[in-house]
Amino acid sequence: MKKVSWLLGLSFGLLFILATVGCNANNAAQSPEKTSQGKPIEIMVSAASSLQNSLTELQKDYVQKKPEVKITFNFGSSGTLQQQIEQGAPADLFISAGKSQMDALGQKNLLVKESRIDLLGNDLVLVTGKQNNEVTSLEDLAKGEVGKISIGTPESVPAGKYAQEALKSLNLWDQLTSKFVLAKDVTQVLNYIETDNVDAGLVYQSDAQGSDKVKVLMALPESSHKPIVYPAAIISATKNQQAAEDFLKYLQSSDAQKIFTQFGFKPIL
Repeated sequence: MKKVSWLLGLSFGLLFILATVGCNANNAAQSPEKTSQGKPIEIMVSAASSLQNSLTELQKDYVQKKPEVKITFNFGSSGTLQQQIEQGAPADLFISAGKSQMDALGQKNLLVKESRIDLLGNDLVLVTGKQNNEVTSLEDLAKGEVGKISIGTPESVPAGKYAQEALKSLNLWDQLTSKFVLAKDVTQVLNYIETDNVDAGLVYQSDAQGSDKVKVLMALPESSHKPIVYPAAIISATKNQQAAEDFLKYLQSSDAQKIFTQFGFKPIL
């Protein structure tokens, strides 16, 4: 009798262990995030300097939606970022302020071709310091009293290239060449204006809107330069393509586009 009772107890014990293991396996299958040793998926986003404020804000929202994903940004001039990617710097997603930089990477097969989209638009504006009364129009830039004007270096900064196109179209480029203070990106142009190191400058509307130390005098005519477009694409060397695709898809969402608009960008999707 004791032997029967012992066998019954052993059988029930084995059944309990098997049931417990089965439940744990089922729970693990339903919660894959918890089986990845808690290590987040990390994606590196190389983005034009003019996107810094908006993307930093969007990152806060995205981490609520995808807590398992860590986003690291590398901000700089589009030309510099292009060169970094060409030289093998880590990047999963690139958002440029100009098409030529993205085209160059595409020609070298460094992009996931089908991922490329035109994400945003912007305006080019003339700005001065808040206390500056010498400049009230583009024509005033040619006055003798106006000594320094800052734009991004046209060869590497898309905003500078657009500024060059616009001023040539408006027959002002040759008159102003000696006054130019070239900057490495639009953030530096804005800093020159905010600190009164130059009399005026040409930056994106999104940059000017983020500063309380400058005033916008006017937007340059859209007909004076090529359309301002921010293309985005996934880098072919990425090891986290799905995560990069998900973040890029999020940036195209209506919620994300509303935030971009609040920061002075123009939706073009």
